[in-house]
Amino acid sequence: MDILVATAFGLESVVVRELDALGYASKPISTGRVLLTGDERAVARTNVWLRAADRVLVRVATFGAPDFEALFEGVKAIAWEEWIPRDFAFPVAGRSVKSQLSSVPAVQRTVKKAIVDRLMRAHRVHALPESGPTVPVEVSLLDDVATLTVDTSGAGLHKRGYRPTVGEAAMKETLAAALVLLSTWRPNRPFVDPFCGTGTIAIEAAMIGRQMAPGLRREF
Repeated sequence: MDILVATAFGLESVVVRELDALGYASKPISTGRVLLTGDERAVARTNVWLRAADRVLVRVATFGAPDFEALFEGVKAIAWEEWIPRDFAFPVAGRSVKSQLSSVPAVQRTVKKAIVDRLMRAHRVHALPESGPTVPVEVSLLDDVATLTVDTSGAGLHKRGYRPTVGEAAMKETLAAALVLLSTWRPNRPFVDPFCGTGTIAIEAAMIGRQMAPGLRREF
């Protein structure tokens, strides 16, 4: 399957290096997106081990969507019953860049309706309760091409689990880890952060030095 790793702008190369260390060949395909091919184990490993990534997504489909009819039919043609059980909730998030379908709320509504139509027909029901676990769906439009993904991370990967509350103006853990990975520091040398604030950079450096998985303490 195609796995898309979402990261902050400018950190794509850091994620590529991390994936290489995990044994996965990857490449940046757009701003904040890195692509690799893998299986369910790769999805689990990247969620647990990537330090500079924001989310791990599975690409469900890509197709041209110059208008709402093409978007609706393209989404409806996807076998969503293989991704979303009958009682699961599936909120739809969206974004649009350089595309004729520029209204993100309208795009989200269209995608939602198409998925509902597909699932009701596949499950032979007249309503979907959406009372079970959540499977977040994202639609991304770029140059009139729609990419549909399923979010496997849940809460953002910057939520490591070691900090129950976030202080004012705190640096994201993913960015802190990326700064350490971009530096010349190595685990066999002292690490000093003279203006440490809440200590996020130092904590991430310690986790790197001890080879602790950043997702070890979080829940998915």
